[in-house]
Amino acid sequence: MKKALRVLSLGLLGSVALSVQAQDPELSQFYASPVYTNPALAGSAVCAYGAAGRFATNYRNQWPNLPGTFRSFCASWDQHIPSVGGGLGAMVFHDIAGSGLLTSTTISGVYSYLLPLDRGRIYMRFGLQGALTMKSLNWNNLKFADQINPTQGFVNPTGEQKPANESKNYPNFNAGWVMYSSKFYMGFAAHNVIEPNWSFYNNPDEVQPMRLTVHTGAVIPLTRSRYEENTFSPNALFMKQRNFTQLNLGFYANKGPLVTGLWFRQTFGAYKNSDAIIMLVGFRKNRFKFGYSYDFTVSDGRSAIPSSHEVSATIDWCVPPGRTPFKPLRCPEF
Repeated sequence: MKKALRVLSLGLLGSVALSVQAQDPELSQFYASPVYTNPALAGSAVCAYGAAGRFATNYRNQWPNLPGTFRSFCASWDQHIPSVGGGLGAMVFHDIAGSGLLTSTTISGVYSYLLPLDRGRIYMRFGLQGALTMKSLNWNNLKFADQINPTQGFVNPTGEQKPANESKNYPNFNAGWVMYSSKFYMGFAAHNVIEPNWSFYNNPDEVQPMRLTVHTGAVIPLTRSRYEENTFSPNALFMKQRNFTQLNLGFYANKGPLVTGLWFRQTFGAYKNSDAIIMLVGFRKNRFKFGYSYDFTVSDGRSAIPSSHEVSATIDWCVPPGRTPFKPLRCPEF
């Protein structure tokens, strides 16, 4: 009986995965994966000499209490390149839903153009990202209600229509803009600009909907010395994709090598829902950064999905800024 219930839950989760995957995977540590959050952030890393290169990795395990959870992996590189007048970057994002029932891999490249304004007191970046996504469906592992025999379990053939294709490849494009000074930053990003079709049944109405993101914040120095920098960074992120809307409000606090953060995530869909409280702790050592965040579910579904976990690791290095005036973005460390 327990085995049958587990298989049934996997089947139900697979059905959920097929609908949820119309939306993009999310990361709680959105500044730990800057290229994924906004293509315009490519090349914005900071070091003691100004510009820096950056290699970042992220792993998210969403709702691990459920069988066949959602897992996401992301690896990205970005760097300011003076000879091209901005930043270059590349990213690989791999997402697994429902114990491999539905997998997705996206490979992308990004360019951001740096534009100094107001005699170097304000800067803008404009980013463009081209991507190729490869989705695959493991149809043979899906379970449906019409397969159930009351005494023998899943033994009957299903009457559900098998998709025309169990894999789907398609191009995609994202764009972004960010403006910043020494006191604040704000940005806007549009993902899935062409809204590509991803249907395994060749349904022309089944598309990857456009995802719109607005984010803003500031980095406020508390104390600064030659050996230690303490800062407080309030920030907000608003995201909308089709009928799903999300708002993150919170802050980072840096004290020497230690980084902490706290956010409240509110979602708006068919109804308003207080989704989760996100807690982060991390540290910085020379050019290496590591962060761990815990999503504590506060919605009515917390008994079934009480938490999600996410880790990030980043290595950066200094690069010559070149002759073009360059001011690095004072973006949060994670």
